[in-house]
Amino acid sequence: MALRALDLESQLIEEVAETSNDPLAFAQRFYPWGEKELALSAGPRKWQSSILAHLRDHLQSANRFQPCFIAVASGKGIGKSALVSMIIDWAMSTCGDCKIVVTANTGTQLATKTVPEVAKWTRLSFNQHWWEVKATSITSRQPGHEREWRTDFIPWSKENMEAFSGLHNQHKRIVVIFDEASGIHDTIWDNTEGTLTDENTELIWIAFGNPTRPYGKFRDCFGKNRNVWKTFQIDARTVEGTNHVEQQRQVEAHGEDSYHVRIWIRGEFPLVGSDQFIAPADVDRARHAKALAIDHLPKILSGDIARFGDDQSVIGYRQGRKAVILEKLRGKDTAFVGDRMIEWINKLRPDATVVDTDGLGAGTYDHIRYRGFGDRLFEFHGNATPKDTKKYSNLRSESWGLMRDWLPTAEIPDDPELADDLVGPLYYYNPKGQLCLEAKDDMKERGLWSPDCGDMLAMTFGITVAPPRQQQYVPRAVSQWG
Repeated sequence: MALRALDLESQLIEEVAETSNDPLAFAQRFYPWGEKELALSAGPRKWQSSILAHLRDHLQSANRFQPCFIAVASGKGIGKSALVSMIIDWAMSTCGDCKIVVTANTGTQLATKTVPEVAKWTRLSFNQHWWEVKATSITSRQPGHEREWRTDFIPWSKENMEAFSGLHNQHKRIVVIFDEASGIHDTIWDNTEGTLTDENTELIWIAFGNPTRPYGKFRDCFGKNRNVWKTFQIDARTVEGTNHVEQQRQVEAHGEDSYHVRIWIRGEFPLVGSDQFIAPADVDRARHAKALAIDHLPKILSGDIARFGDDQSVIGYRQGRKAVILEKLRGKDTAFVGDRMIEWINKLRPDATVVDTDGLGAGTYDHIRYRGFGDRLFEFHGNATPKDTKKYSNLRSESWGLMRDWLPTAEIPDDPELADDLVGPLYYYNPKGQLCLEAKDDMKERGLWSPDCGDMLAMTFGITVAPPRQQQYVPRAVSQWG
């Protein structure tokens, strides 16, 4: 019997080791799905699986020793603590002397919610006998490894920065988890970032939370730092196993566009700012509207171009009261973006195509013309003279103004990134009384991202396109015989 038990343990070790770079496989294989407390679950939820898959893809890529940053903003009750637990179990089980630090917005959250949930999932795992679960830590039972192979649950404090300064574990694995990340002070974020520097080490930092604040480091993950962080925004209504009846009751009680529903159900950050150029309510309404009878209206394809910087290239189109985002491209050169726009021209047959030719976009415009697609192709220069010089200072301000007027009766994609872009810019009036939209550089100084999606849509208002000609009815010739 002792030999049999030893054989089973050796088999368990081998099977766990097979998932060292695949947390999704670990979660699928090493919990009793369909049994006991998991009787109603066949495996991780879809949103949990997507995050575990992203982590897997990172670890199996050539960038596995570059930090992996993941931020998850969500509504309530979707199973965040369960996913935290799965990640901790996988990380500890598949890497000897792994170091994990978990903190939360408050010590109470950590002690009463995070730690009990992690402890529950650890006890459910098939290798739960490997660990010593305590109130403030999980440690290895392997003799001599208790101090190095561990997870520590540490309440954050600006006065106790040392706890977040010693995150070194060279050639092994470090995992940092922020639970309810909106409430964790910026200094903790800064201090943590400064410690993740070990060479040839798997470095994983995951921030979870309800998006309760429209500012701070957690908000920045979805804004100015979204090229660094892989972000997920989870609407609780899309998650299996949640109480959809109660969610609908709250939506009906508070309103789809209310602060309550936006944060606690939709998993989106609150919108603020009295001097915003575009009202958040107009954006929220347009995200859930449906434009009808638009097929006969001109279709305008648009491309806002960026290259190898913080910004992204965005391709989309507008047809009457409906806007569509087709692609978001990061790190692609101007010729590549030009080829993608040509493919969309061939597919959509737009009545006009407009390209941002300020800066690098000129290369994309020239590429499209060189390839023979210059017909009905237009340049957009943001500083060009507007049609209404009494009202607007330049063409970009005018285009955004026309888009703002269009929004209350329009349909736009239900895309949080586009929504953030539209409500981001401020405005002011110059000495001539002309309306001036806030410049992109000024937005970046305020910590906001360049509104690439918003600019793409606004450019469709920078040109005027006549409605497509209606085909005239030509009666067939009738013979004398009828």
